[in-house]
Amino acid sequence: MSDPPPKRRLRMTRQRRVILEELKKLKAHPTADEVYEVVRERLPRISLSTVYRDLETLCEWGKVRLLEVGCAKKHFDYDTRDHYHVRCARCGRVENLPVEPFTYLEQAFRDLTDYEVTGHKLELIGICPECKRKEEEEKKSKEEAP
Repeated sequence: MSDPPPKRRLRMTRQRRVILEELKKLKAHPTADEVYEVVRERLPRISLSTVYRDLETLCEWGKVRLLEVGCAKKHFDYDTRDHYHVRCARCGRVENLPVEPFTYLEQAFRDLTDYEVTGHKLELIGICPECKRKEEEEKKSKEEAP
């Protein structure tokens, strides 16, 4: 059996740098399509497939986190520290929760189970302010309709 080919040393290209810069600016955690739309303003010739590939590479390098939230589309997070998220059940928007991780949970579950607990994730689900506002406007317009 032959040895696997040596790993290529990938470099921080201009495209990857721009993707990181734009991702850092965003408050919500965008999908690759949303990153593409923002990055295209600075790099009009960039392709969607390049954005997907570069986001995957940045995740592998630990510069970006791929969020595994309860929706079909992948979301990306510039903040790679442990933290929690809230997801809108209507539009899928994902944002950080402004609380520190509950590290005592891991110890509590170690004490209660035979599992070797190596970490945890927490995602709250709700309705974001924008969707809530839209729902209230729709409800109000229905009530006012003759």
